[in-house]
Amino acid sequence: MNSKTKKLALIGAAAVVLAAGIFMALQAFNENLVFFFSPTQVAAKEAPVGRTFRLGGVVEGGSVTREGDGVTVKFRITDTAQSVNVQYTGILPDLFAENQGVVAQGKLNDQGVFVASEVLAKHDENYMPPEAAKALEDAHKAGVAKAQQEAAAAGAQK
Repeated sequence: MNSKTKKLALIGAAAVVLAAGIFMALQAFNENLVFFFSPTQVAAKEAPVGRTFRLGGVVEGGSVTREGDGVTVKFRITDTAQSVNVQYTGILPDLFAENQGVVAQGKLNDQGVFVASEVLAKHDENYMPPEAAKALEDAHKAGVAKAQQEAAAAGAQK
């Protein structure tokens, strides 16, 4: 092997190692990337099944039930347009309550139940995660627009 061939082999090996390093870094980044979805998006099947994501909205009043084991809790998260059933096993935050803002992280199972691995509750009465606030606002606007369309259609039929 002459020196030119050795240099090319070294450059080729370095390129392969660099490409492998970039691939592994991008793969790790992709695995740790967690997206936010609203209950309306989950109901529209926009959320991935079996992949971790965040679900945010308000804990629906009257939906919280505790299982006999004392640590499993089932409840629904709503954005006023749609609701998603959630199951969480663990200690809930002290500020977790019905009709309060919440963001849960977990996976959607095959039955459409969001199995949460983490539940985050709002920290005071003026705070709601920006993603959850936007989801609620969008759902409210869609509901108002639908009600106006229905009222106009009913008025046109008279």
